[in-house]
Amino acid sequence: MAEKKIAILGSGAQGSGVGADMVRAGLDVTFIEQWPDHVEAMRRYGIEVRMPEGAEVTPVRAFNLCDVATFRERFDLVFLVTKAYDTRWACELIRPVLAEDGLVVGLQNGMNVDEIASVVGPERTIGAVIEMASNMFEPGVVNRENSPATAWFAVGAIDDRARGREQEVWDALHHAGTVEISDDIRSSKWMKLVANAGELVPSAILDLPLADAARMPGVREFMDRCCIEAAAATVASGSRLRPVFGLAAADVTSAETYAPALLDIVLQRFSSPTTRTTVLQDWMKGRRAEVHEINGTVVRAMRAAGLEAPANERTVEIALRIESGELERGPQNAELLLAAHVGG
Repeated sequence: MAEKKIAILGSGAQGSGVGADMVRAGLDVTFIEQWPDHVEAMRRYGIEVRMPEGAEVTPVRAFNLCDVATFRERFDLVFLVTKAYDTRWACELIRPVLAEDGLVVGLQNGMNVDEIASVVGPERTIGAVIEMASNMFEPGVVNRENSPATAWFAVGAIDDRARGREQEVWDALHHAGTVEISDDIRSSKWMKLVANAGELVPSAILDLPLADAARMPGVREFMDRCCIEAAAATVASGSRLRPVFGLAAADVTSAETYAPALLDIVLQRFSSPTTRTTVLQDWMKGRRAEVHEINGTVVRAMRAAGLEAPANERTVEIALRIESGELERGPQNAELLLAAHVGG
């Protein structure tokens, strides 16, 4: 069988780290990225991945987005590791060079599997969950807090025509961490969103590492309320609570207990005392973050069911004020966040 051609579309901190693991395993990987300085650094020096146990430099093949129009080869696996709000255009970009039976793997936050499927077809779509902490502030250099020994992923098809092909994704992705095959990837992605709703935006609003934010008086309780509302949104949207992050079915209890437990796991297993969430990293770089795709998704799902999500609504409101320049991020925003913590 011919070696699969793999593309990492969105080669930032997460994509570069995962892709470098695949290259070191001997796989044929092409990196595609929108930050020109990072592309140039990858071409000249390779990708340097710094982990707690040491650093490793991996020579890679890297291209700018504009180079995709020059490609003649087609890709069997495309790992989409862009921001969730970039999903549609990224899929349109790669679709002309996706093999006829190629797969796009949405290795992203948010609930975007149907958006991927609307561009490339559900039979070529694989949903995925990623749980690892990385950051990148210097071109060509990834600071990765989770080595392959502690990173966790889930993958799953959304269409019967792709079921059984998750193994092809596992074969590539397992070099970067533990990979589970989910028989209900929408629910698995909702479970990741449950944890994200409590951690990503609230801690960024406070301009603090995740662990420091959770220790502020009242903030962890607010984060839990965001998670509990997200669990309710999961059920309201037609999905179900299910085990993720290596948990067993017996660990899945009520939303009121299981949702905070997921956030506990993120805090204890997948982050360090200095972890700054992807949302805070985006704001530090002057970029907009996945506010609508995380907490906004919870709000929309609850509204569609005739329900409210006050903690998530307040999170979105404050985050958008920060992104508009009306409000500065910082610990002083705890009072604004906790004003929504009613009945929690």
